[in-house]
Amino acid sequence: MTIDHTLVKRFRQDVGDRLAHQRRLDQASGLQPMTGEDERQFARALIAQILEEFARGEIGVGRTPPTAEEEEALAAGIHAALFGVGRLQPLLDDPEVENIDINGCDRVFVGYADGQEIMREPVAESDEELVELIQILAAYSGLSSRPFDTANPQLDLRLPDGSRLSAVMDVTVRPSISIRRSRLGKVFLSDLVGNGSLTPELGRFLAAAVAARKNIMISGSTNAGKTTLLRALANEIPPSERLITVERALELGLDQFPELHPNVVAFEQRLPNSEGQGEITMAELVRRSLRMNPSRVIVGEVLGDEIVTMLNAMTQGNDGSLSTIHANSSMEVFNRIATYALQATERLPIEATHMLIAGAIDFVVFIEKRNDYAVGGRLRRFVSSVREVAGVDGRVLSSEVFAMAPDGRVVPHAPLSCLEELAHFGYDPGGWT
Repeated sequence: MTIDHTLVKRFRQDVGDRLAHQRRLDQASGLQPMTGEDERQFARALIAQILEEFARGEIGVGRTPPTAEEEEALAAGIHAALFGVGRLQPLLDDPEVENIDINGCDRVFVGYADGQEIMREPVAESDEELVELIQILAAYSGLSSRPFDTANPQLDLRLPDGSRLSAVMDVTVRPSISIRRSRLGKVFLSDLVGNGSLTPELGRFLAAAVAARKNIMISGSTNAGKTTLLRALANEIPPSERLITVERALELGLDQFPELHPNVVAFEQRLPNSEGQGEITMAELVRRSLRMNPSRVIVGEVLGDEIVTMLNAMTQGNDGSLSTIHANSSMEVFNRIATYALQATERLPIEATHMLIAGAIDFVVFIEKRNDYAVGGRLRRFVSSVREVAGVDGRVLSSEVFAMAPDGRVVPHAPLSCLEELAHFGYDPGGWT
């Protein structure tokens, strides 16, 4: 159904003004401020009231008022504009949507789980309105307000539904936004086995590796499913353990499931203000996390100099740490880490970095995505390689303990040096090729 977005914008302003007026009245009367849920319920009543007033006005001037279906669509649009993400909300409500790429308000490309990419209707009336929407989201998402303007043309944040948003302006001809959906929030290794991302044996192996407190680095390309796999591994950690997560923008959301992880502290990088003050870097947060009595430290994504601090943490008794990194293969991870370490304040030479890697990381898991033409080109994500770090001899020594066979199956490929230990945690290998 087509919605009159001019009406939505007008009514959103009316509801917002009445909400603000009620807040001022409550404050003047000494009443407790409304909770977030109270405000949502009050806003729904205001929306119904405004729509009723509008319908009466239309009848009064001889025009046809909105139908019940049109009123319902208008009410949903107003509520989304107030508390959601405006005209993006229907896309985020669609469980089949995986990615949303916006190149200006009227160039909206939506990627679906079946591999289709379709151009959809505009998400704002103008680029200026699109920027305003992102600014509102940036003000209320995450632990602190994040600026998005000419002086701060880049933005990363987590939307209320867990999706990851990345936006830029002024360095592109038109504002550009990419949203990566979080379709699997509460996910387990059994779910990934069920959808073909893992073989049953790989699932048993990874569960045992987490239980044995092995340090695991998950690698893969953009949108390969690294964060989803990280969540699944984290959900294998017993609820009795205290977890510290460190992220550029809150995304993992482990603290949202207290039945799985009742004791979680989520750290989020803080960007500098307009005067260049107040920045708290990932490296500083990783260092701070070690003073917070963690059972395990989970770094959402390694993209820079925090790698040295994280590897040091892994070698200082914080076994069982998890992280993700961008790479094109499990072997490339070691060079990628060495590159980041060269850029760090410590300026670690490659040899020292390799020694640090060998002492810190137990397993590198590589997850890849590819179009499976056997099922109509549907995008498939699966773990295709697991590499065990064996030591160092001028370079990192490793063996690929799981690899793809010629028939496309992922199978055991080399003996595990810690097989006896993993067997203690329930891993029973199906045999090595």
